[in-house]
Amino acid sequence: MVSSTQQFNRIRRRKKTTNGKRNKRELRASGTPAFSVHPEGYDPKAPDAVRPQES
Repeated sequence: MVSSTQQFNRIRRRKKTTNGKRNKRELRASGTPAFSVHPEGYDPKAPDAVRPQES
C-alpha cells in the first residue's frame, strides 16, 4: 500500500498538470486579440512610415 504522503503528492502533481493543460487550451482557443494596423497618431507621410509594396 502507498503511503498517505506519496499518494497526496501524486494527486497534487496530477492536478497541477491538468490545470496547466486546461489553461493553455483556453489561451489557445481565445486566439490572437484584435489590434489596429495603424494606431492613433499614425502618419503615412512620415519618413519612417511603412510603404505599400509595388508589384
